[in-house]
Amino acid sequence: MDTIIGELNHYFWGYILLYGLLGVGIFYTLRLGFLQVRYFGHFFKVLFSSTKEDKEGISSFQALCTSLASRVGTGNIAGVAVALNLGGPGAIFWMWVVAFLGMATAYAESTLAQLYKIHDDKGQFRGGPANYIKAGLKMPFLAHLFAISLILCFGLIFSAVQSNSIAVALQAAFTIPPWATGAILVAVSGLVIFGGIRKIAHVAEWIVPFMATAYVLIALYVILVNITEVPAIFGEIFGHAFGFESAAGGATGGVMAAMMNGVRRGLFSNEAGMGSAPNIAACASPDPHHPSSQGFVQAFGVFIDTIVICTATALIIMLSGVYEFHGMLTGTALTEAAVDVHIGDLGSYFIALAVLFFAFTSIIGNYSYAENAMMFLEHGWKPGILLLRIGALAMVFWGTLQAVSTVFNLADAAMGFMATINLFAILLLSPKVSYLTKDYLSQLNAGKVPHFDIAEHKELTGDVAEGIWTEKRNTI
Repeated sequence: MDTIIGELNHYFWGYILLYGLLGVGIFYTLRLGFLQVRYFGHFFKVLFSSTKEDKEGISSFQALCTSLASRVGTGNIAGVAVALNLGGPGAIFWMWVVAFLGMATAYAESTLAQLYKIHDDKGQFRGGPANYIKAGLKMPFLAHLFAISLILCFGLIFSAVQSNSIAVALQAAFTIPPWATGAILVAVSGLVIFGGIRKIAHVAEWIVPFMATAYVLIALYVILVNITEVPAIFGEIFGHAFGFESAAGGATGGVMAAMMNGVRRGLFSNEAGMGSAPNIAACASPDPHHPSSQGFVQAFGVFIDTIVICTATALIIMLSGVYEFHGMLTGTALTEAAVDVHIGDLGSYFIALAVLFFAFTSIIGNYSYAENAMMFLEHGWKPGILLLRIGALAMVFWGTLQAVSTVFNLADAAMGFMATINLFAILLLSPKVSYLTKDYLSQLNAGKVPHFDIAEHKELTGDVAEGIWTEKRNTI
């Protein structure tokens, strides 16, 4: 079994996704005319104009925080360290490249999720790739395969991976036994998960900005204290990326190693094109009232995850001096040792708490995606959500007690499968993305507040659910 899973991951992550995600990112960057550059300032305007939820959906800000809860995880602490260890400083440059291209992909998939969203039996917005594959491509079987893969990966296995990271970090820093960590995590996660999407969004709205700000502030402190060394650090990053300097320590393989590791860790961290974030993007009531506005918000999420937080980790490590001996350390241990250099023994406690917050919010963020997918699969079978919640919490506890390498490889395979399906879908649906983008930008450039009423777009009425894109907005 391990051999089969390993072979699948080799093809998914070594070929299909590595080139597929990059290719789709380049395609959308060109097709949308470098939207992420020309309208970068508009990202902020859209984000802060939509901070209120209504009876049908959560706010765009809550949707962003929930997607960041999933995106910003232990990969931002351990993953960057691994990229440096295996690919050298040049890997950071290629993470930036992936994020730049991924912003266009994230825009596309979340715009589609908004267009094809539906109402659940409580009148609240639901949707995601499964919905736009079924409604937009008329491929219900493929949509069901996607939903099953997402539930397996994000709803169950990744819960164990994240809780395992928390248990290891808390045992090392505070000598808390794993079973106790598991029991507490199940209790706290259960309070949030059983509250549904709105409860998850409310929790994420408070925790995510706090944890991200605290982490970035530590990085800013490190940068200011070592400001004279910062230009040389950026020189190393660019120099190694293009082979002008040879990598030291544990990094091997020169430019190709930098590229491959930077691309892989970047794709894994920001999730653009994976089909995960669109599940929560579909739950938002966007302001302006247009599918593209949530696309702008989720594109900004990729920027925050990789350009801001991953770069913060990279600078903390490279400015510490510990990096020169990084062949002996990797993952969380390398980041922890670097923070210790900058702020003393408190560094270990800070990283342990960062892992706690990052991984906990990933658990609830990942679950929110799985709940949307289960809604798609249920077809009126009510126990589905309850079973998913119990299963997710059971995996949280199990993960604190186990080595999760095998199931983590299985999660990689499931995620590779769902990402491949999603890339196929958003490529075929690219004319719809282009159409919506032109409509939004034409209104914006004419000085209007963009608005989308399905009655004015007859070519889309056959695919889009009734009662979604109308003038009516119910506030609470």
